[in-house]
Amino acid sequence: MFFVYPALDVRNGHVVRLQQGDYAQETRYAGLPLDVADRYADAGAAWLHLVDLDAARVGGYTLIPLLRALKAGTGLRIQTGGGVRNQGDVEAILAAGADRVVVGSLAVRSPGLVMGWLQRFGSERVTVALDARLSADGCWQLPTAGWTQDSGVQLEPLLRRYADAGLQHLLCTDIDRDGMLGGPNLDLYRHIRALAPGVKLQASGGLRDVADIAAAREAGCAGAILGKTLLDGRLALADALAEQRGC
Repeated sequence: MFFVYPALDVRNGHVVRLQQGDYAQETRYAGLPLDVADRYADAGAAWLHLVDLDAARVGGYTLIPLLRALKAGTGLRIQTGGGVRNQGDVEAILAAGADRVVVGSLAVRSPGLVMGWLQRFGSERVTVALDARLSADGCWQLPTAGWTQDSGVQLEPLLRRYADAGLQHLLCTDIDRDGMLGGPNLDLYRHIRALAPGVKLQASGGLRDVADIAAAREAGCAGAILGKTLLDGRLALADALAEQRGC
């Protein structure tokens, strides 16, 4: 089944979007995060993708109160992350009502630990985010700490390890396309699907319209994360959800 995930990136209590992960290139949007999520729920969304940008660089997930309010007030299923650094963070986020915890930097730096969480919490409760940037020599590198640090780790060998460990949900952003509304990197997603055909892949970065959503699905993705295009009003969530249903 294919799902559309409207995204809320939260920084200092505000809904924001960054360009290519650059914290100096921030656009702040009107409306409190809970109000924006309410609109998405009213439009018929089933899922919300919630990111703690304050914690993404330094660790220590800070959105537990917001997560509880979202779960109590919207009825949305929520996958959320940003700053997840230890098992206590995972336990606290799940206890606050999250349906899936997104693990990014730690999934790159300490894959053995995160693979253990797939067993401990179940592969349906953990989404691994392997966000990638194409290097000058043509390799897909995996920056960490809010995409601000070079990990020295490449996508392909790490993805194979996770697939062998039973990973079910993978989120992959082409960092250079994030917030740019230039379309998704379909070649990257086809590459990932060939490497790990059993993993459910969520496309993120650059999606603009229903044609991009359809293209991501045709490339084998199981979901599409929509941020800037919804917040800017370029794409109506109702239209995106109609494409999700194959209408």
